Amino acid sequence: MALAGTQGSPGPPHQVLTLDDIFLTLDDMSLIRGTALQGFVDLASDLGADPYPLLRRAHLDPAGVGSHDSYLEYRGVIAALEAAARATGAGDFGRLLAHRQGLDILGPLGVAAKTAPSVGAALASIEKYMAIYSPAISITVTWSAGDDLARFEWRIIAERPPAHRQAAELALGVSCQVFRLLAGPEFRPTRVRLRHQALTDADAYEEYFGCPVEFAGDAYGFWFPASVLALPMDADSAVHAVVEEYLDTVALPDATSTGENVRRLVRTMLPTGALTLELVCAQLAVHPRTLQRDLAKKSTSFAAIVDDVRREEAERYLRDTEMPLGQLAGVLGLSEQSALTRACRRWFDLPPSKVRSTAR
Repeated sequence: MALAGTQGSPGPPHQVLTLDDIFLTLDDMSLIRGTALQGFVDLASDLGADPYPLLRRAHLDPAGVGSHDSYLEYRGVIAALEAAARATGAGDFGRLLAHRQGLDILGPLGVAAKTAPSVGAALASIEKYMAIYSPAISITVTWSAGDDLARFEWRIIAERPPAHRQAAELALGVSCQVFRLLAGPEFRPTRVRLRHQALTDADAYEEYFGCPVEFAGDAYGFWFPASVLALPMDADSAVHAVVEEYLDTVALPDATSTGENVRRLVRTMLPTGALTLELVCAQLAVHPRTLQRDLAKKSTSFAAIVDDVRREEAERYLRDTEMPLGQLAGVLGLSEQSALTRACRRWFDLPPSKVRSTAR
């Protein structure tokens, strides 16, 4: 079952967007509420860094930080988090910031969750209306009848995001905080998965999340007991209905385009070595010609998306892991290491070993 719904260079700060800019479109995919950086200024200061130059270098206006009524550019938020981790020497900056955030950063979306009849219904509301908080990100909760565990997954759906390790750890940390508020303070995931290598001592992750943590995986998320979904909450059906009615009036169109669906499937299917247009079309329940026409309207193609996803994944693995090059070639769905070398020279004008050393 799926719970439906789903660094910049120095320069002047961008203008803060407010709720007066209500008619956001799919072109605004990189926006996020100012509460995404709630607590940022205080945490950076507590750790010995001046937060304001960090924000301005990321093209973020400090006036919008912490405000739910303002929007920030998500790429700037990512850059500010990475810069703060470097400036403070705190590899766990994102996880520390998560302790200063919770369900309240979601505004009325958080109210819809708190007034839902069960934890599962609360998560479904968050999943359905996440684009109101940020159309750049998505959360998904999946569970199959009879399974003991359900899965929570967080991902960025904006195209070509920069390295976002601190943002991902912040998101998972806040997600665990939200689960504890909804399901009770004793909630712990059973297993956490990260797409990057450990940024601090691996044991610190297990202590933080209270469970085993996997690194260099295929997604950001965690597993938890499926029984949590059925836990009742102190529902207020009248308030819940009113809030959801309001959210329906300001909700963005479905932020997941055909192209993004293809990218997601390509990313998932690359390591199988069996990636074809026909298989992707079968997953999307569309005819290959229809998909090709839809992609052409967006000035792209299936082959271009496959190549672009391969490039993104190659860059990430070379930057964040020590995976042997022969193994990486297989993960990318390439026939042999020499194919990876040729691809890296085409993408980056460098061999893979040089890409790895340069990225670090």
